[in-house]
Amino acid sequence: MYYRFLLPVILLGGLCFFFTSCQPTEQKQEDRTIIPGGIKGESSILNSNAYASILASSLSKKGINISYTHDPNDLNKENLDKFDALILYANHDSISASQEKALLSYVRGGKGFLPVHCASFCFRNSDEFVKMVGAQFKSHKTATFTTEVINENHPVTASFQPFETWDETYVHHLHNDDRTVLMERVEGDHREPWTWVREEGKGRIFYTAYGHDERTWSNPGFLDLMERAIIWAVDEKVVENWKKLSFPTHQYTAKENIPNYEKRDPAPMFQEPFSQPESEKFIQVHPDFELKVFASEPDIINPIAMAWDEKGRLWIAETIDYPNEVKENQQGDDRIKICEDTDGDGKADKFTIFADGLNIPTSLVFAQGGIIVSQAPDFLFLADTDGDDKADVRETLITGWGTYDTHAGPSNLKYGFDNQIWGTVGYSGFEGTIAGKERKFRQGFYRFSPDASEFEFLTSTSNNTWGLGFSETFDVFGSTANNAHSWYMAIPNRYYEGIEGLSTQGSKKIADYYNFHPITENVRQVDVFGGFTAAAGHNLYTARDFPKSYWNRMALVCEPTGHLLAQGLLEKDGAGFSTKRRVESVASADEWVPRFMLEVGPDGAVWVAGITSLFNTILHHHPREVDIRQKMERQCTH
Repeated sequence: MYYRFLLPVILLGGLCFFFTSCQPTEQKQEDRTIIPGGIKGESSILNSNAYASILASSLSKKGINISYTHDPNDLNKENLDKFDALILYANHDSISASQEKALLSYVRGGKGFLPVHCASFCFRNSDEFVKMVGAQFKSHKTATFTTEVINENHPVTASFQPFETWDETYVHHLHNDDRTVLMERVEGDHREPWTWVREEGKGRIFYTAYGHDERTWSNPGFLDLMERAIIWAVDEKVVENWKKLSFPTHQYTAKENIPNYEKRDPAPMFQEPFSQPESEKFIQVHPDFELKVFASEPDIINPIAMAWDEKGRLWIAETIDYPNEVKENQQGDDRIKICEDTDGDGKADKFTIFADGLNIPTSLVFAQGGIIVSQAPDFLFLADTDGDDKADVRETLITGWGTYDTHAGPSNLKYGFDNQIWGTVGYSGFEGTIAGKERKFRQGFYRFSPDASEFEFLTSTSNNTWGLGFSETFDVFGSTANNAHSWYMAIPNRYYEGIEGLSTQGSKKIADYYNFHPITENVRQVDVFGGFTAAAGHNLYTARDFPKSYWNRMALVCEPTGHLLAQGLLEKDGAGFSTKRRVESVASADEWVPRFMLEVGPDGAVWVAGITSLFNTILHHHPREVDIRQKMERQCTH
């Protein structure tokens, strides 16, 4: 299914932007909104990224999608035109001439603009911007208060219920009389204009002084106000399309056996599952991209790993046994399946079981005319010798992988540039004989020859290791659990061995950020609350279909507990690298939709596998068709 986006919104921050959009396949890409917000480095001045997440978790359920950026250079015509509205929440003191021109043209041309709270102190070098917002922040104290609605006839405030919150008590100056005040904050004899609307050219502007921190952003009254404001601010045709959308309602049930490791009070309730078509409506991507389902249940069941053969066919490992059914005889219910698109419509229509009777296969890689499958305690070699796409060779290549914790075993087998098979393992580790040598190790990276006649444990990591990826220059990266979502393997252990005084740790965590920002209302985690506790599938985008900023630089990491696919930009840092936060590229407002494994496919798209107890999907994530056509046109001219 192709996803286009209705009511796309972008949020721009001090150093951060949010973008939102949502629209089912049958709708046209017409409605988007931008909201700006702000953070500064690791220390948050205004935690716009987190607030965008709060807003998205509420509005995405209703067909309003939010995207986020922290780059002021995104204030340009090409980017703004992708969105129906812009929400500004930021601390930028100045705006460049080109950014000012793009923003003013965007609004005056008919798009929505929603400056929130500190946005009234942004871009003070632009008189036109201050006039457009309607006033400028002057001073504040703090208090718990409820504002008064003074215009009950306007669509934003009609039947609106005022709410109490703790916030900063903004006082403004440089007021623009060309506005309609909707709400005032009353303090003694003083009545401060608090929320207002105005028009600029064909565009509509909404401002509110609410929004200092999560006490307001998470308030149902504020979320209601923002929803009303967005719907009022965007073009009427956008609203007409939005009203045609059919979004199912989230239903919650209280159940005693639902984990509450965070000890929240009250404990979050159980979200009832949606059907697959319904659930797909809650998946969000940036408007530059679209998702397409390649295969889903019942054609595939619980995909846990994938790879492509020389024919371009997708092979997947399916597991019913994971995580709790470790079979003593290893004769399980899992299998390797070949998925083919035979009619060229972009969706698999032929499914062949290559091998069955497996037990928790966690990875597969092509080698020596067959595939190597990690299935602790063994690595198996499976091959088809008679051309019927069914394995008639099954040999044990390596044995000794730990099985006491199935999610801490071996995974991520990849064929390296050095003609070695690379992989990862968690703390279940290994103990046994490989290539005639006794070996014992726990979590980390390793490599071996396709026939297992050579083996090398390369370096240790900090925890369960569920991601592995190579750059075009064969720099090696990975991801581990518990806040080490981007890991760099710089120097193998062999260069340290035998040298007294040197640590044998040639790898390290390189991500410079902690929190992730899901749009799911109830995130459930055992530890590393609010951060990457289950980072998996660390791959670099090494194709050329995505924008140039992705090429060999963008780390793509799944976070299944956050129901999102995170992005990090790799930058050189001395002899190594650091990973800088970028906006999450795929997120879901459905608690039943984790994203746990991704690969860059032979078509240049990012393929994402999702596994739940309700449904299973493999999705393409690629540029929109207009970009693909442009690519084809460029190829034809060379």
